[in-house]
Amino acid sequence: MQKVVVTKEEEGQYLIRFLERYLKAAPKSFFYKMLRKKNIVLNGKKADGKERLLRGDEITLFLADATVDKFKGESEKQVESLKKASELSIVYEDSMVLVLNKPQGILSQKAAKDDISMVEMIGEYLKKEQAEQNVFKAGICNRLDRNTTGLLVAGKTVRSLQFLNRLFQDRELKKYYLCLVKGRVSDDKKIAGYLEKSASHNRVRIYEEERDGSVRIETAYHPLEYFMYQGQEFTLLQVHLITGKSHQIRAHLQSIGHPVAGDTKYGEKGLYHFFKKEFDVRYQLLHAWKLQLGVPDYLPEKYHGMEWEAPLPEIFEQTLQKLRGEL
Repeated sequence: MQKVVVTKEEEGQYLIRFLERYLKAAPKSFFYKMLRKKNIVLNGKKADGKERLLRGDEITLFLADATVDKFKGESEKQVESLKKASELSIVYEDSMVLVLNKPQGILSQKAAKDDISMVEMIGEYLKKEQAEQNVFKAGICNRLDRNTTGLLVAGKTVRSLQFLNRLFQDRELKKYYLCLVKGRVSDDKKIAGYLEKSASHNRVRIYEEERDGSVRIETAYHPLEYFMYQGQEFTLLQVHLITGKSHQIRAHLQSIGHPVAGDTKYGEKGLYHFFKKEFDVRYQLLHAWKLQLGVPDYLPEKYHGMEWEAPLPEIFEQTLQKLRGEL
């Protein structure tokens, strides 16, 4: 038998969701069977899994320790990888919200069972301050491509995860990126189009007219700095991501003739090799730079109008310095 007490981070979620997180290797049918048989009870009473949990609620598992261990455990590979995870670069943190500057080369969420992503690294970090028995795992509210750097927002409690997710879904915030693109961009512009994602490949295409399965996208940009280097022109852009779709910025800018430097998927092969040789750049120079929060009534007042900024990664900053002739 085991007893688990709901913490302040875990309250607000349904019992069945709590159980899925606590015994993550167990099938959902197992929980319903155990609830029906009263092998899992809430505050000493029979439950059906639809109950909203409150801080201090007590969940009792009348299960063998071997059964619990079987459904709780992480693989040795995951544990070892987490131990080696680098320290997180924290932009902002309080009791409900964690904002990070994601480095290049790390997934936002794992794609395969043994992947180590920002979600797992955040979980390891929060073990230091959360109760050992805490089941709630902080969830991220936005996603960045593996090689895109910058702001990643996580909710540290069920309730903060709910209002942050709604903030992103309702577009009650402004998302700004910095990127280095090929060519000279002289004017501010807002562009629109239709994005279609391939069902078989992790790639999107941009069209001027709507097609079956496509979604409308909007991207705005503002040129910040212009460079001439070895006879080639480049522009540092501030991009306002108005709609947030997979690969939107990279594909949209490529479609108008301004591919992102270092991009192997939507960029130009020659451009990639040029930046690799000259600046040792091996990934797209695209950085989620700033978030400006709105003032919806469901957002706690302390976050109204708040802004978060993530400094550029070292390789991006060094590239700009070389383009300016400073290095």
